Amino acid sequence: MTIVLILAALFALLLLRVPVAFALGGLGLVLLVFGGFSPLMAPQAILSTLDGFILLAVPLFLLMSNILLKGGVGRDLFAAVHAWVGHWPGGLAVATILSCGIFAAISGSSVATAATIGTVAIPEMINRGYERRFVYGLLAAGGTLGILIPPSIPMIVYGFITEESVIALFLAGIGPGLALVVLFVLYAMIHARFMGGYTKDLPSTWQERRSASFRALPSMALAVLVIGAIYTGAATPTEAAAIGFAAALLITGVVLRTLTWDRFKEAVLESMATTVAILLIVAGAKVFGKAITLYRIPQEISFFITQNIDTPIMFIVVVSLVLLVMGLVFEALSMVLIMVPVLLPAAMGLGLDPIWFGIYTVVMVECALITPPVGLNLYVIQSVARVSLSDVARGVVPFLGLMFLTVILLYLWPDLALYIPFKL
Repeated sequence: MTIVLILAALFALLLLRVPVAFALGGLGLVLLVFGGFSPLMAPQAILSTLDGFILLAVPLFLLMSNILLKGGVGRDLFAAVHAWVGHWPGGLAVATILSCGIFAAISGSSVATAATIGTVAIPEMINRGYERRFVYGLLAAGGTLGILIPPSIPMIVYGFITEESVIALFLAGIGPGLALVVLFVLYAMIHARFMGGYTKDLPSTWQERRSASFRALPSMALAVLVIGAIYTGAATPTEAAAIGFAAALLITGVVLRTLTWDRFKEAVLESMATTVAILLIVAGAKVFGKAITLYRIPQEISFFITQNIDTPIMFIVVVSLVLLVMGLVFEALSMVLIMVPVLLPAAMGLGLDPIWFGIYTVVMVECALITPPVGLNLYVIQSVARVSLSDVARGVVPFLGLMFLTVILLYLWPDLALYIPFKL
């Protein structure tokens, strides 16, 4: 009964438009006081949470992605990919998905991925006759690859709160990320084949491909640098983010000379605002988590699940439904911070690997990024394309289905996530 009252109070605060961070932190503080615990536990929990080296990767990856966005790197990257696959069925859509996947491997941010590639791809696709809702859905869903294909900010947060290896999580995200890219590409080609109505591109010449690839080489090199530094063990994720930030400045400011001082200031301010929002949510969730732990709610939920759900598949079905409902009112990081401490003990009790569960959680969080009313990628595409939110939301429905298919593949074949980090 206690958990029902707490969740009802939390949802009431959110419906009253209280910011997520303050709803979580404020409710957590109230629970501490009424539970007879010291309110000083709240600042202690916040300080212990924010004093984490791994969290430094969050603002650094945000800075890197925003500098690449303001420096116009997405245009060269999209042009290079389009030169190679533009003549395929639905070639422009395929190039969009692959560009999202590549930029995701650089930035670690779904919003930055959707904004960077969307700014370039949406006008091109609409001018070539692609169905508008398909275009909007494609870009909103393609942007979600930014948190599945490593590096990934939600994976960093998951690793931080569960004390699991962030590098192992990054490695585990490669297989499902590539699988989702393949599913998106196949759907785009099938959609183009049966819907038609678009202008087909002629194959680019080898000279055009070489020229476009050369222009995109700096951004590709940045992806290899950041990912290579992490996977070889030469740098921690935080150090790799710092290297990526410095390299992004070099590429956009010196090599391409597309980053002006005003754009640099915009990138810094936007990164600062996003970082503050993320860290406030992390702090609020930590206070809330401390309170519900003292009330033994995670243990009670874990006990309830293990007593009433005796198979992993039923657990995944129930948790998926819960996360889908939560995705209607919570944004991605809030879901990770609230649900993972509660659900992970039960998942491990049923024999699910914590790294696998982290990747599963991130895929479900991707769904939250494109479900109204708080799906951030929907608002990004709405802003870029200047269209109604309903058009974007309708366009993402087929891609949500593909994400659910990825969850099914992940359950039936756990090595899709676990083979690279543990068996290579």
